[in-house]
Amino acid sequence: MATLQIQARALGDPTRHEIFRYIRDADRPVGVAELTRHLRFNHNAIRQHLAKLVDADLLVESAAPSVGRGRPALEYTIDPSTDARWGVTGPYERLSILLTELVSSGDTPVEVGHRAGQRLPLEGPTNGEPIAAFVTQMERFGFDPTVRERAGRVDVTLQICPFASAVLADPDTVCDLHLGLAQGLADALGGIVVDELVRKDPRRANCRLRCRVAPADAAATATG
Repeated sequence: MATLQIQARALGDPTRHEIFRYIRDADRPVGVAELTRHLRFNHNAIRQHLAKLVDADLLVESAAPSVGRGRPALEYTIDPSTDARWGVTGPYERLSILLTELVSSGDTPVEVGHRAGQRLPLEGPTNGEPIAAFVTQMERFGFDPTVRERAGRVDVTLQICPFASAVLADPDTVCDLHLGLAQGLADALGGIVVDELVRKDPRRANCRLRCRVAPADAAATATG
């Protein structure tokens, strides 16, 4: 994880700061070609600035959905672990919003998390393979998920806990918020059902979501 000093140096360059702000304000994946048109720089210069921002853990680089032949283009989003001081909603700011709703609504953490998962804007491909789409959304929130499929079951291991210190203080509340969030995302996407969260020590992460692929008619109902 890059230090705040490294991130500050990366954003100290005016061009990199403008790139970061543009991607932050877009709130969606942004490609090199779009940044080139916006800034009127050449592709190589833009790529060099993007590499610095990725190395500083301010941006995440991923392959765009493939269109036709050739290598898929690269696209960039704000790293979900980015600190709020850089003008984005960081993980603990997101948690504070959920906790505020928990107090004001009187609902359970699972219910609050479920609503939050359902209303989140979805990024990337959300049709086709439901497991891949679900993992893409979980990646956005800093969980670094990996998938294991067997006999109709799907285990999604969360290799990072973005709220590790908060979990140590109140594991029941934070873990149930996580479970509800995952279930809400799954319902919004359709095609996958989250049954359970198997908890682990948050300092070592690797909590596991036990999931299953939904029947075709259930998936159609969820997305229709």
